Amino acid sequence: MRLLPAIIIAVALLIAPVLWIVLPKAFSGRPQILGPDADMRSIVIAIEDIILENMDRENTVFELQDSVEALNDSIQKLNMRVQKLEAELAQAIMFGGRTSSGQGGSRAPIGEMSASDYTQVVEWIDRTAFNKPLTVASPRFLSDLLGPPRQVLTDDCQPMQNPDLNSKLRVEQVGPIRVQMLEPAIESLRRVFAEVEKVDPKLHDMIQTAGSLCVRRIRGSTSVSTHSFGLSVDLKIGDRLDAFTDGTTQLGLTIMADFFHEEGWIWGAGFRREDSMHFEVSKEKVLEWREAGLL
Repeated sequence: MRLLPAIIIAVALLIAPVLWIVLPKAFSGRPQILGPDADMRSIVIAIEDIILENMDRENTVFELQDSVEALNDSIQKLNMRVQKLEAELAQAIMFGGRTSSGQGGSRAPIGEMSASDYTQVVEWIDRTAFNKPLTVASPRFLSDLLGPPRQVLTDDCQPMQNPDLNSKLRVEQVGPIRVQMLEPAIESLRRVFAEVEKVDPKLHDMIQTAGSLCVRRIRGSTSVSTHSFGLSVDLKIGDRLDAFTDGTTQLGLTIMADFFHEEGWIWGAGFRREDSMHFEVSKEKVLEWREAGLL
């Protein structure tokens, strides 16, 4: 025990020069503490204040580090989720599809699919529910809202005579195809193809068109075709045209259909008379464009 005072004195002698240099700097914001009237208690209190301030700063740093770590964890989980969704997209036939033989089927990962894989024919469970909650813009609805595309219609394609619609018609290259459609429909189609290209560039490059604007009657009817308004497009995969009204569709069209649905388009596979190559702008999208002054 007799050694303790000696040790304290020795330590004090060692740190005294350091304190003589450091304390004035540490207390630069507190000149009154090191004034001629300063006592040891004031100095101790000031030191405690500095220690508490530094502890607060350290706590703030620790909190920031915790936040960064939590953010990194969230990013990792999100990346894992994205990878899982991509794997599911690559491995499964979407929307409950089955092979034409009626057996359950799956396809190769996107990067390994061949041209024949995209034209593989599949059937659909409850295909007529696919377009919900979107609704069809009927020819009568379009004629009442936009005016008839021309006064006299035949079964053959004829020029557009409606001056308002004519002013919005464009002929443009959109992704892999060239179309003649109304301007807002072209821009919407461009967004669809951009998303398809991100997910499946091989499919994107295989897309061809079987027609867009065609001002005529629906064959076998007196009603005007939706193609007459420049708001529809028929697509095919490569040089293979999907069979009409047989209740089946090409796998490549099923992949594209989801992107069209998200953009507000109706898919013809959901019609009672299945028409899987056909895509048209929904009633909801037409009204949205009308309200925005685009139609």
